[in-house]
Amino acid sequence: MSTSRELKRRIGSVNSSQKITGAMKMIASARLRRVETALHHTRPYLEELQRILQRVAVQEREYLSPLAVEREARRVVLVVFGSDDGLCGSFNVMLYKKMVEARSAYAGAESVKVYPIGRKIQAEMRKNSTVEIMPLPEAIQQKDYATGMLTLADDLIGQFLHGEIDRVEIIYAHFKSIGTQVMTRLPFLPWKGALMNEPAPSERGGEYIYEPDQEAIIEMLYPLVLRATLFRTLLENQVSEQAARILSMQMANDNATKLLKSLQLEYNKLRQQNITAELLDIVGGTIE
Repeated sequence: MSTSRELKRRIGSVNSSQKITGAMKMIASARLRRVETALHHTRPYLEELQRILQRVAVQEREYLSPLAVEREARRVVLVVFGSDDGLCGSFNVMLYKKMVEARSAYAGAESVKVYPIGRKIQAEMRKNSTVEIMPLPEAIQQKDYATGMLTLADDLIGQFLHGEIDRVEIIYAHFKSIGTQVMTRLPFLPWKGALMNEPAPSERGGEYIYEPDQEAIIEMLYPLVLRATLFRTLLENQVSEQAARILSMQMANDNATKLLKSLQLEYNKLRQQNITAELLDIVGGTIE
């Protein structure tokens, strides 16, 4: 049975832990708002790029960019976004399971290489000796993500154009709300998207004269769309990470509150028992 001193020590320890988790929840909330703002700022740029590419590509249907050519998936690359920090629940574990699912889908491929972005997801990958982990650009290691995503996107585009890889998928946590993050596989190369759909009548406008020509413009736009997509996916994953951390810290706070109530009740009962025992000793001594 616990003594009063042990219970007081445990109550103090739980109180301290609750203060830490509460502070971490506030920090995660502030980070979520900051990253969410950056995510919203990238949306108009990417959407406008896609609209321009759609308009040009539809008018030049006979031309298919090398970045959109479908090939047999013999050499596959998976770009897996995770987190650098822990205390975000099962966030990294779920992303790792999504990576395992993707590898199973390409079981017949010659090779499946993985670019894990985030220290925690890298640690999960290293536990599996069969995962072929690729080195990341130095900028990503230094957390210069804007430069790092640009470098990584250009590297993947170059490998695809030279026939070194046939398929690239991005695995990340799609942010729907603070309570819901969906682990998602996004096809990256060859790039399909919805670019070849016929634009709406209101978006067609008039006829355009292109300089130098439509093919050159398409080849300029494709890399821009791919770079913006990779960076936007990173930001969305970071928003999901902070949301998962907020939920995890909230659950820790709730559990700490329940544990404190239980410990306080046990402490009060033990204290009452000690007081009663002392009173009985005093009464017994008086009678004698």
